Amino acid sequence: MQVIRTLIVDDHAIVRTGVKMLLGKKEHIEVVGEAADGQEAIEKALSLQPDLIIMDLSMPPGKNGLEATRELKKSLPETHVLILTMHDDENDLFRVVQAGASGYILKNAIDSELFSAVDAVLRGQVYLYPSAAKSLVEDFLEGVKRGEDLSKYKLLSNREEEVLVFIAKGYSNKEIAEILHISVKTVETHKSKIMDKLDLQKKHELVAYAIKKGLLSLE
Repeated sequence: MQVIRTLIVDDHAIVRTGVKMLLGKKEHIEVVGEAADGQEAIEKALSLQPDLIIMDLSMPPGKNGLEATRELKKSLPETHVLILTMHDDENDLFRVVQAGASGYILKNAIDSELFSAVDAVLRGQVYLYPSAAKSLVEDFLEGVKRGEDLSKYKLLSNREEEVLVFIAKGYSNKEIAEILHISVKTVETHKSKIMDKLDLQKKHELVAYAIKKGLLSLE
């Protein structure tokens, strides 16, 4: 089994130690580094090139987890970011999904949920804890009440449906291209057409759409 090289980012040493101890229970996960703030996380990630970053959302002073995630996904698009936070905040949820994070989990979650989240994001899926998923769907349904039409899905071609699922699960354009044996430019074209046909503007809207249509597993 491939060893998952992991970076833990949190401004509290005791939290980093706790997460490291938990992950140490899994032979296929190796903690290769720790960081105490967003800027250090960026520097360590660029140096270590981890497969997974477990990132605290609130880390004063300096760059927070959201800013670090957004910057890191531009530099390391293949690295998965799992957000770990104390706050069950719907606005935070939308922001981290837009920033490119692959998962969002509360610090008070049980050990098994952390492992489920890690496994899900490493498979290219989006992991949302249950109440977060509920908020995402409710937000989408509010849009439906305002007149958005779910039947727009019928406008998608079979290939666009495939691409939609992969995008919603967090796969990069390059990964989708490799899986479907098409060029990255073709993936980008499909993505643009999907957003236009569904009248969606942002990543979290696409994820919510996929959830509502039953296309995306929440694990």
